[in-house]
Amino acid sequence: MTRSSEPQLHRVRDVFDDWAARGRAEGMETSHAPFVRQVFDQLALAPDAWYLDIGCGNGYTVRWAARAVPQGRAVGIDLSAEMIARARGESKGLSNVEFHEVAFPNHELPRDRFDVILAMEVFYYLPDLAAGLAETWRLLRPGGRFACMVDFYAENEISHSWPSDVGVEMTLLDEAGWRAALERAGFTDVEQRRVRLAPAEASEPWKATEGSLLTLGRRPQEA
Repeated sequence: MTRSSEPQLHRVRDVFDDWAARGRAEGMETSHAPFVRQVFDQLALAPDAWYLDIGCGNGYTVRWAARAVPQGRAVGIDLSAEMIARARGESKGLSNVEFHEVAFPNHELPRDRFDVILAMEVFYYLPDLAAGLAETWRLLRPGGRFACMVDFYAENEISHSWPSDVGVEMTLLDEAGWRAALERAGFTDVEQRRVRLAPAEASEPWKATEGSLLTLGRRPQEA
């Protein structure tokens, strides 16, 4: 972490601690889960896989993963102590889960270890996007996959007011920009698609029209 990144991290932490204290952790699960579930199911985790959710909130995808990887490990990290407390409280009884309060990309997790890493609505908050993507690459085992999902992107014009609405700086990229960012970090086989909801299921019109942007990349196998 550089000195210049500290104010941004403090602002993001304060926002998410406040949201968790006001019950918005569960609201975020309700809002995000229909998008994330579509991607999670397609990742088809092996029973012995290691899974990581960066910015796990109340840990809902970690609990999904824990049940899908009975011989593996499901890990969640989040900047917010309040979110991590909720994740731990809601995950009691699952022996293959762990949660850590982490100001990513600072962490003490094992590198070259995770089969799948997922991040929903996280990476545009990072003070240094390139450093975060590079560290994600290092956390993956060779052949492992990273699913980066964002609702704040250039083509989704309704989202452009969010930095001022929330009071936090965010990195705004278009689809091509997210693809290029992953490729610069060393990811290969990069794929993109919009994850949308059926109009009858969408609480806001953009969730059916623009949707959540998925950028999926792979750490290449070692030669």
